[in-house]
Amino acid sequence: MLTAIDMHVHIHTGDRAKAAKPGQGGDAAAEMYQRLSMMAVIFDVDQETRTGLKISNAETAGWVQKYPGTFIGFGSVDPWKGRAALDEVQRCAELGLRGMKFQQATQAFDPTNSRFFPLYETCCRLNLPVIFHTGTTAIGAGTPGGGGLRLEYCRPIPYIDEVAARFPDLRIIMAHPAWPWHDDQLAVVRHKGNVFMDLSGWAPRYFPASIIQNINTLVQDRVFFGSDFPVLTPERWLADFAALDIKDSVRPKIMLHNAAKFLGITLPVENAEV
Repeated sequence: MLTAIDMHVHIHTGDRAKAAKPGQGGDAAAEMYQRLSMMAVIFDVDQETRTGLKISNAETAGWVQKYPGTFIGFGSVDPWKGRAALDEVQRCAELGLRGMKFQQATQAFDPTNSRFFPLYETCCRLNLPVIFHTGTTAIGAGTPGGGGLRLEYCRPIPYIDEVAARFPDLRIIMAHPAWPWHDDQLAVVRHKGNVFMDLSGWAPRYFPASIIQNINTLVQDRVFFGSDFPVLTPERWLADFAALDIKDSVRPKIMLHNAAKFLGITLPVENAEV
C-alpha cells in the first residue's frame, strides 16, 4: 500500500552528479522510497548562469523511466537563458516531466520581473505546475555575504503573491515553511486558490505554531509532505511529524491524498479517503 508521496526530493544530474556523495544516486533513492512504500517527486536545479554547472533534465526523466512506480519527475531551467529556457520547458514536457522547479536565491532572479513571464505562460500552456523556493536557505548560510545570495526573492509577499495573481492558471507550490515569512506564506495559500505549500526542509519539531495551526485547519487541503532529501531523510521527517498534534483526518491528506489529487494520481482502493 502506498503510504506517502514526498513532494520535494533533490537528485544530482549532469555536472552536479559528478560531485554527488556515494549512496545519494537515483538507484539508492529509489530503493529507499520503495522500502518505505512511498513515491517521490524528484528534480535538480539549473543555476548554470551563476555557477557554470550544467544539469540534465533528460537524466531526471531517465530515473522516472527506470522507476515509474516510484519517481515523478520535475524539470528545471535557469530563467536567465531566455529563449533556450522556454525551449527546455517544452522539452521537459515532451520528456514526461510533470512540473518545473525554481530557486530564486541560487538562480538570482526576481520572479516578478516581466522578462520571466514567458516562462510562466509556457508552463500554463503545457499544464506544468511550478515549485518556488520560499523562506531562508541553508545554502551559503554563515558565509560572508551569504555567498552573494539574496533572500529577498524568496519572500511569499510580494513575489509569489504577484506571480499567482498575474497567472491564475499557474499552479504554484511554495517549497518549505517560509520562515521568517511563514505567516505571509499562509496568507497567500489561503487567498490564492492556485497556490499550495510543501513542508520540506524543516524537521517538523521546529515548525512555527501558526504553521501547525493552519495545516491542521484552514489550509489542510493545500499542503504536502516533503522531506528535502538528502538534506532531511523522510524517516527523520516522519518521526518528528508523528509527534505533532495533527488531526487523524488531516494526516493522510498531508502525507498522500493532497499530492495525489494535485498530480492526478489514481490511488489504489486501500488508499481511498474515508
